Amino acid sequence: MLPDPRSADLPDAKMPAEEVACRDRLKTLGVEFEERKAESNPEIGCSIPYPIVLKTLGKSVDIGPDPELNCKMAEAAARFAADVIQPTAKAEFGADLKSIDQASAFVCRPRNGTQKLSEHAFGNALDIASFTLSDGKKIEVGPAPPEKDAKFLDAVRKAACGPFKTVLGPGSDADHSLHFHLDLEPRQHGGTFCQ
Repeated sequence: MLPDPRSADLPDAKMPAEEVACRDRLKTLGVEFEERKAESNPEIGCSIPYPIVLKTLGKSVDIGPDPELNCKMAEAAARFAADVIQPTAKAEFGADLKSIDQASAFVCRPRNGTQKLSEHAFGNALDIASFTLSDGKKIEVGPAPPEKDAKFLDAVRKAACGPFKTVLGPGSDADHSLHFHLDLEPRQHGGTFCQ
């Protein structure tokens, strides 16, 4: 198996223009974040040259515990929260999205049962375990949610396919039975893999 070309990514002396522009877009969206030092593990092949840690996904949506992501993935998550999750929560429950509980972001590891690196190894994936609304209601991702929660979760999951290149969750495999996995894995012809 050929090594992932991203494994060789290291930070430049000066942050590239596209990274600076991405951070400017996050600020415009009201996203709070902190810069982190580059992380890499040449032995395994993980690399995240310009990581950020998200504190919020916008002016009124918290995310925790502190996911470390690349900026492109952070921006995709923030836009998805504002454009899809927030209006879906309002439509289904009459309440605003208050916070997202994440289960995994940057983790230096291969995919379960394979040698191929996970998108988590590049800060290019986010696992979502639950959503909390402004009225205190918590909606957990799982195999058998209550009917109204299931309708909300199904709508969010379907809408994720497109903005994200991989979408996995309950029913796709045992590893994804309690969270949504969203990532921006570069795929041939810009395709998606959604289960």
